[in-house]
Amino acid sequence: MGASGAGTPPGPLSVSDITARIKGTLEETLPYCWILGEVSDLSRPGSGHCYLTLRDRNSQLSCVMFRFYAQQLQFIPQVGAQVLAYGNISVYERGGRYQFYAVRLRPAGVGDRAIAYEQLRARLEDEGLFDVERKRALPRHPHRIGVVTSPTGAAIRDIIQILSRRAPGLQIILAPTRVQGDGAAELITAAIQRLNRFGGIDILIVGRGGGSPEDLWPFSDEGVARAIFASNVPVVSAVGHEVDRTIADDVADVRAPTPSAAAELVAQEAQILHRRIAELRQRLIREIDRRLNQLNRELAFLDPLRRLERLRDRADQQSQRLDEARAALAAAADDALMQHRHRLSLAALRLSSVNPLASLARGYAYCERDGRPVHAVADLQEGERLRLRFADGAASTLIEKIES
Repeated sequence: MGASGAGTPPGPLSVSDITARIKGTLEETLPYCWILGEVSDLSRPGSGHCYLTLRDRNSQLSCVMFRFYAQQLQFIPQVGAQVLAYGNISVYERGGRYQFYAVRLRPAGVGDRAIAYEQLRARLEDEGLFDVERKRALPRHPHRIGVVTSPTGAAIRDIIQILSRRAPGLQIILAPTRVQGDGAAELITAAIQRLNRFGGIDILIVGRGGGSPEDLWPFSDEGVARAIFASNVPVVSAVGHEVDRTIADDVADVRAPTPSAAAELVAQEAQILHRRIAELRQRLIREIDRRLNQLNRELAFLDPLRRLERLRDRADQQSQRLDEARAALAAAADDALMQHRHRLSLAALRLSSVNPLASLARGYAYCERDGRPVHAVADLQEGERLRLRFADGAASTLIEKIES
């Protein structure tokens, strides 16, 4: 049983397994490439994708270009037209069929240079040289501008004229180079690298005036593209006219449609600095005026005559407050004295009402023995001497008989 089980073939593969293996094999063995064919069965549904068939005399190949790439088409493909498509072969797993996934589409017959351009552009894009995330903003306060262009062309004249007029004070460093013809790309690359080594450059303008596609070709060179990508300084690409497009435009941090527009961008950043300086200057002037006014007030406060006047005024006010305090104290004393007199009179009256001698004036006598009052007959004894006090004097008496 063990030997029989060891020779058992593996279980059957699913359709999805086979399709996935075919897809992987195609993608590994057939890299991105250009293909040439005639367009047939063209369809562009509402999804934005583009479906077409490319064929030649013997075969045909289903193709799809998804919406992201289809939106970048520079022409509208027509049935029966010869085209060049760039992409890769893979498998549409749900339908179980292989098809070509196109990312670029160009009319056929554009020449080897156009194909080379598209191949280089696709390769650099895959490497991330065009990524928006890595692009840098221009500095807000530039002081020194580097320019890579021809020393005799219209581009440098336009740049100098605009910057001199709109941003006077900016220093312009020119790295002169040829901008067309054989060897121009290498010279442009070297000029970019030279300005980076020079140091102190805030913004780098790389470009030239208008020309034929052949004249602009050095700015689509791989060496130039990589020099721009490696630049330590933000790069403004200003090649040709607005309708022209080079690889340098895609790699640069900022694309300007013309050299004049590049100068305007730089001048705009410089003007922001000048406006900020003007605002700070006005603020400083206002602050100086405010501080001077404050110091003038303080100086006036410290003037000897003014201080003497203030001291005299303060002494007069203190003297007046002292007089007021004296008057208030005297009034309070008089009031207190009157209140005390009134209370004394009331006390005297109350004391007079309870004074035993007060009744003597009405004919009564005050009887005392040994200085103490006699209150009752029972306290007396016959033969005892008493003292009688009258209103006008006193007399001694002898008790002869006690009657009760």
